[in-house]
Amino acid sequence: MDADVIIIGGGLIGSTLALALARHDVSTIVVDTQDLDTTVLSAFDGRASAIASASARMLRALGVGDLLDSDGCAIRSIRVTDGIAPQYLHFAAEEGDDALGIMVENRLLRLALLNAVRAAPQVQLIAPATVVSLVRDAHCATLTLADGRVFTAPLAIAADGRRSATREAAGIRLTAWSYPNAALVTMVAHSVPHGGVACELFYPTGPLALLPMTDSADGRPRSAIVWTVDDAAAAGARKLGPKALAAEIAARIDGTLGAIEIIARQAVWPLGYHHAATYQAERLLLVGDAAHGIHPIAGQGLNMGFRDVAAATEVLVDALRTGQDIGAPDVLKRQSQWRRFDNTMVGAVTDGLNRLFAVPGGMPAAVRRFGLAGVQRIPPLKARFMAEARGETGQMPSLLRGELV
Repeated sequence: MDADVIIIGGGLIGSTLALALARHDVSTIVVDTQDLDTTVLSAFDGRASAIASASARMLRALGVGDLLDSDGCAIRSIRVTDGIAPQYLHFAAEEGDDALGIMVENRLLRLALLNAVRAAPQVQLIAPATVVSLVRDAHCATLTLADGRVFTAPLAIAADGRRSATREAAGIRLTAWSYPNAALVTMVAHSVPHGGVACELFYPTGPLALLPMTDSADGRPRSAIVWTVDDAAAAGARKLGPKALAAEIAARIDGTLGAIEIIARQAVWPLGYHHAATYQAERLLLVGDAAHGIHPIAGQGLNMGFRDVAAATEVLVDALRTGQDIGAPDVLKRQSQWRRFDNTMVGAVTDGLNRLFAVPGGMPAAVRRFGLAGVQRIPPLKARFMAEARGETGQMPSLLRGELV
């Protein structure tokens, strides 16, 4: 065998998994179709992600916590409203508690993980590379690349995204649908400090999220924008100039950020839901977007993938330490059972919230506002929502507690 595990996909989830396994002396071969050095450029991807507090503990345990301290912005509270209505749901971290999350630019997180993976002797990174075939049998997984190289391992893990070619080649079915919306993503500088508050304003076309970022180079407060627009408006949104886009955003946030200026090119991403019928096949495991994808309504997609990584690391390391075949069906079943319920529930909740707030009309809006005010006044229910936002529900793997396995 050339390694303990072959990981197909070297993005945020694939590289985190490789690093987590390396920290436990598990060898991996990571292949990706892209030149990963291009994925850390600002022109490649202007998105930012909310790293839940449990995910942040894992990243610190893996040695990339310095990025969160130097370039991350702590989310100290979250404010949810139905449009600009006065009723709201407000979550706040208690004094001395971890932040609810940390906002960080995706490209910076990719760069930190890429550097850490390249420095790990247990990881062989091959990118760009074209996969010709992945043959799996009762004994091993055999990966063949277009340049003729062949690698074998007891287990292959698909971390190659929502359009996973590995998943499709394995014949794993999906439950999937598209939303009649797209997400417009950009970055703004503004005159009113955000105070570490993330705001989510719900409109019938979808939510508009204002996500606190570290200050810009000139000292101005900065926020990431994720604005869900109708499919019909998506093409026009792509073409809006900076001033027109700033005016459109300002009209919907009622002066929350004061005067705003667009400081990054907008990108528009189609939205959809998908969930694999199974996370496992012979000598194959799915993680991250290869296994599931949800609406970005609560910023949980990446964190679901991080939780997959933490659980997979624990299952595989435990199996290796007890002399088990890490590609055996029973081992992969433990990972699948551990993660499936959480992923299913988060997907259902985000889909339900999106559909609930999309219902137009005065009566549905009144009901939503009453519900938000009600949750605000019920501490146990509010605490449950906060635990979900932090990624601290259910059986937590060691890495999500900030500990190695």
